[in-house]
Amino acid sequence: MSSNDLRIHNGNTLFLSYTFKKVKLIVKRSYLFFFLIILIGCSDETLIKEEESESQNLTIFFVNDQHGELTNFAKIKHIVDEEELKTNVIVACSGDIFSGNPIVDNHEQKGFPMIDLMNRVGFDISVLGNHEFDYGEAILKDRINQSQFDWICANVDMGTSGVPEPLETKTINVGNLKITFLGLIETSGNGDIPLTHPWRVKNINFMRPETVVGQYSEVKEHEQSDLLIALTHLGHNGFGGILGDFQLAEQFSFFDLIIGGHSNQLLHEVINGIPVFQAGNDLNYLGKIELSVKNRSVETIDYELIDLNAYQDFDLAIKELIDEYESSMPELDEVIGYSHLHHPRSSVGCFYTDALKGDMMVDISFQNTGGIRSSLDEGDITRREIYEIDPFNNGTVNYTMTVEEIKHFLRSSGSGFYYSGLQINQIGNQVEIRDANGTVLSDDIDLSVGINDFIPAIFESYFPEGRMTFDQTTAESIISYLEEQENQVNYTECSRFFRYQ
Repeated sequence: MSSNDLRIHNGNTLFLSYTFKKVKLIVKRSYLFFFLIILIGCSDETLIKEEESESQNLTIFFVNDQHGELTNFAKIKHIVDEEELKTNVIVACSGDIFSGNPIVDNHEQKGFPMIDLMNRVGFDISVLGNHEFDYGEAILKDRINQSQFDWICANVDMGTSGVPEPLETKTINVGNLKITFLGLIETSGNGDIPLTHPWRVKNINFMRPETVVGQYSEVKEHEQSDLLIALTHLGHNGFGGILGDFQLAEQFSFFDLIIGGHSNQLLHEVINGIPVFQAGNDLNYLGKIELSVKNRSVETIDYELIDLNAYQDFDLAIKELIDEYESSMPELDEVIGYSHLHHPRSSVGCFYTDALKGDMMVDISFQNTGGIRSSLDEGDITRREIYEIDPFNNGTVNYTMTVEEIKHFLRSSGSGFYYSGLQINQIGNQVEIRDANGTVLSDDIDLSVGINDFIPAIFESYFPEGRMTFDQTTAESIISYLEEQENQVNYTECSRFFRYQ
């Protein structure tokens, strides 16, 4: 019997013993041997049947939306190792492992520190998140090839990108259990792609998740799995026809669990009888799902959200590696300016567009709200903080557009933008643009427009073909502005935001 077989029986070694009285042999020894083989075989078969009817224990640890955060991996390693001494363990990730930590995003192999640490912790599986595509196809190809865990996603086709195809489903054998995972990614971006830079996924094809899920209704039976788990990066609650985890549970009832990401929630809900989980973001928490599985279904389930910032123990080797990564770019801690007060993201929007306009020397600049990922604290400003505010390595581009073209973009895009350089107002159903002196600009006037290249990639139809591309990212443009033009940041109020109503 295997060590796992013994563990099932409450940790007690189970012996089969046979006692035979001394009798005269009336059969040949070979017949007796044959009889013993049959007896032992029947006993093993009985044990197997007993084991199949007994509950099996499993712990699933998971994270989601870690966005390049490294520090708490040392604690996760300690927690996982301790649990593996007691029961069967799977470690999973619900996507968005990249974009947010300058150490990870600016590493010579972009994103590699995350892959390295996930390998060392012992992750078994991850679904693709939208920010996995932020570095482009060639870099994602390298990171997937370096991964020692499986990537899954059923609604992507890597096409001609060269990126290895993720598995649609993956069955993991752990102890006497077979656990099947189905991967799904959101496609709420422009053209039914994930929320990433469209120019970085040109050779990759995506399908709406709701169009593929039904194909897997029999996968649990086909795999003879004990559980079927949706490992998703959809967000917890869709809208406008978009499939979220709640809608997934309501419309496709053949899942035993849903472990999700994308909306960065602390979540433990039961929808249509299916438990749905998320564990926040930025590696602040570790989700721990303890299951008792019997007859290919969940018998009992317990959930714990482990606060990693409060957890004290850690794996020393992993901590030393993290410290090595974190100290590898001392230039990130160089002071390049001063913030006179704490600036929330709305105020950062004014600073951001002022810096972009000043460095690019344009008439007007715009910035999308989702491209500002952090506030700006009071005190010294370091390069690291700018990369935390703007982690996406978006390029800077300059367009020449008429006032009417800008108005059309603002009226029709459906999005809101921070801006700098001009005054923009909505008067009734009309958009009015004035210069700095308050003079209304006529529709035929040409203006230079400075923006990150994500905006025209998303809203391509509103921008002219000709554009001037700068050899720097928007974060580098802001750093240049602080170093060369204005190193004091002091926005006591900020109202330069426009969304057409």
